[in-house]
Formats: sequence, C-alpha cells, structure tokens
Amino acid sequence: MIDILTSYTFIIVALGTVILGIASGIIGTVSVIKGQSLIGDAVGHATFPGVVLAFMLVGTRETLALALGALLLGIVAFFFIQVITEHSRITLDGALALVLSSFFGLGMALMSFVQGNPDFDGTQGLSDYIFGQAAYMLRSDVYLILVASIISLMIFIIFYSQLKIYVFDPVYSRSIGISNKMMNFMILAITITLIAVGLKAVGAILIVNLLIAPAVIGQLWSNRFSHVLAIAGIAGAVSAFTGTYISTAGNNIATGPAIILVLSTMVLLSLLFARKGLLRRSMLKKKAGEY
Repeated sequence: MIDILTSYTFIIVALGTVILGIASGIIGTVSVIKGQSLIGDAVGHATFPGVVLAFMLVGTRETLALALGALLLGIVAFFFIQVITEHSRITLDGALALVLSSFFGLGMALMSFVQGNPDFDGTQGLSDYIFGQAAYMLRSDVYLILVASIISLMIFIIFYSQLKIYVFDPVYSRSIGISNKMMNFMILAITITLIAVGLKAVGAILIVNLLIAPAVIGQLWSNRFSHVLAIAGIAGAVSAFTGTYISTAGNNIATGPAIILVLSTMVLLSLLFARKGLLRRSMLKKKAGEY
C-alpha cells in the first residue's frame, strides 16, 4: 500500500482525478438542481466522436488536440439538442436520447474505421476514452485538467452570487438584471469543458456520474447550498482518490469504473444514513408516531 501511495505514477494520476472530482462535483451540483443533468449525459457520450475525429485529423493522441475535438463535438451536440427541442415536437428527453445514441454510434463507427485502417497508427489508446484509464495519464494530461478545473472554479466563484439567485429564483434574477441565458450558457460551457478534459480519466460513458453523484450526496446531507457544494466537492475528491488507488492496485481494473463504483457506494450509504436518508426518516416517523 505504501509503495503505491508514494509512487510517482500514482501521485500524478491521483492529482489529476482528484482535481477533476472536486470541480465536477461542484459544477455538477448546479446542473442537478436545475434539472439539466441528463444534458451532461448526452454531451458526454457525444464527445467521443470528437476524440476520434481529432485523432484522424492530427494523426496523434496528443491530449490537448483530442480534448479540443471532444469540446467541439460537445458544443455541436448541445446545439442539436436546442434545435430539436425548439423547432420540433420532440420533447427534451427524446432529443437527449436521439443525440446521445446518434453521436456515440458515430464515435464507435469511426473507431472501427480507424482501427481497421492501416493509414492510422497508434489507435490502441483511443478505446480508453470510452471507459477511462487514468493509469496512462501523463503529466501534460494532469496539467490540462488542472488548468481547466481552476478556470472553471474561478468563474464559478466570481459569479457565485448571481448563480445562486439564478438557480433558486430565476424570475427574481431576471428582474434584477441577471441574464438567465448567460448563466445557463456559462454552466453548460464549464460542464462541457470538464467533460472534455476528463474523458481520459473517467471515460465518455461514465463521466456524467462524476457530475451527478456528488451533487446527490451533497443534497442528502444538507439543505444549504454552500454546504451541498462543499460536500459534493469532497465526495468527488474522495471517490476519485479511492477509485484511482483501486485501479492502480488491482489488475486490469479501469479507473473510470473504479471511481464510479466508489461513488455509487457513497450514494447508497448516504441514502441510508444521511440527514435526509431513509433510516433517519423512518426514525423521525417512528418518534412522531409515539407522540
């Protein structure tokens, strides 16, 4: 155990995933409260073809190029969701399902094409972007996550007061001059950015869980927005560190699934023992019945 915790590779990987977990937990809380968490799911799946297309264009698995490709396709996917919901009778959940399956199917088709094409070399690592494999993260990957997460958190802190009003009272926020469209776009832009840089660590399929589960944990333990944000950030960090350790210590265990399993366990424990958990509710009902 000590050897793993002190190894350079583990420290680099854990630093990247923990930072990503903190930022994703905090930013994802806003999306969950606003009921937009499934948009992140659709966008997360839609970023995968962007990774493959970027690889096809640049010919290398350079992290920044692949992240930019993922970011671009995430924006395109969100644009399609908006167009479908605003200019057709298809509901939001239908549009999300359509975009998610179509874009991810495109990514898998492109993946099959490049893997069977002798003109493209070095495709082995692309499959890691589906489920995530942080064990192969480089220092440059951690720097990219660090920069994206710090910028995202700085933007969140700067606009914290406006965001808080927008989240809980959009009518009042509009009346005092806060642009709800700008707030919504800002959160979605930050979310797409975190998804793009976190694909290598967690994967396109599982990245949305890192945005949703910490927020659920935070809401189960507290009603205060600031406390929910803090708990969500801590939950994201703890799950990222523990999942990375399990992935490093185990054999052939992908980092993304390991992190999500730890998060799911934390959600289950919170559902049972948290302030608003099932056991506490049953105890309060029992006491109320006695009186």
